[in-house]
Amino acid sequence: MSTLTGKVAIVTGAARGIGRTIAERLADDGASVAFNYSRSATEAQELISTITAKGGKALAVQADMSQVADIRRFFQKTLDKFGQLDILVNNAGIATSSLISDVTEEEYEKVFAVNVRGVLFALQEASRHMNDRGRIINISSSTTIYPQAGLAVYIASKETAKTFTHVLAKELGGRGITVNSVMPGGTIPGMFDGVPDELKQAAIASSFGRLGYPTDIADVIAFLVSEKARWINGQEILVNGNASF
Repeated sequence: MSTLTGKVAIVTGAARGIGRTIAERLADDGASVAFNYSRSATEAQELISTITAKGGKALAVQADMSQVADIRRFFQKTLDKFGQLDILVNNAGIATSSLISDVTEEEYEKVFAVNVRGVLFALQEASRHMNDRGRIINISSSTTIYPQAGLAVYIASKETAKTFTHVLAKELGGRGITVNSVMPGGTIPGMFDGVPDELKQAAIASSFGRLGYPTDIADVIAFLVSEKARWINGQEILVNGNASF
């Protein structure tokens, strides 16, 4: 029997990149997977086809994670389809790059709408609907440990995700629900695709001679949502190959 057989997982922002690999991995481990997409309808359908071709079950819902009504609709559609919720991976996120002297209100609102409001209200829905002994993972970032110029707004939003992790771990611990944060380092394909080449080379030089792959992140998450990780709660887990970025 697969490790997640009979479980239902929500992975936000999974139509492509790291989220897609996480969704595929959880489906491979036996979970029924629901995920949202904003504009990537074609990629979402491709992921559905990939999962179902291997005998898995998947649901794609068009939902904007910056909108609370969309988040609630997404969770309800998952419950209507699969009847339960056991796992949440808060993966959806956006990044911008501006020096603090140049940050605009629009940029701030755009990043915090998804990376903070979206995460908070997804956690709210999970706390209301998740089965006891469930698993919640908030995707943060290695930049909260290794800050870089131009990323203040993004880093602040990802620090908030870590704060949510610690608080919710206390709030849900009595139900046996674990809440942890995973901090990926430079990973391709993903947001790291767009960083300057010199930063990529610095990350490579300080790690195992390569950047991270989505499977590096998905493998850690697959463990954290399994029964084997039942005693890991309220933790921040850096997954970056020891790169100084």
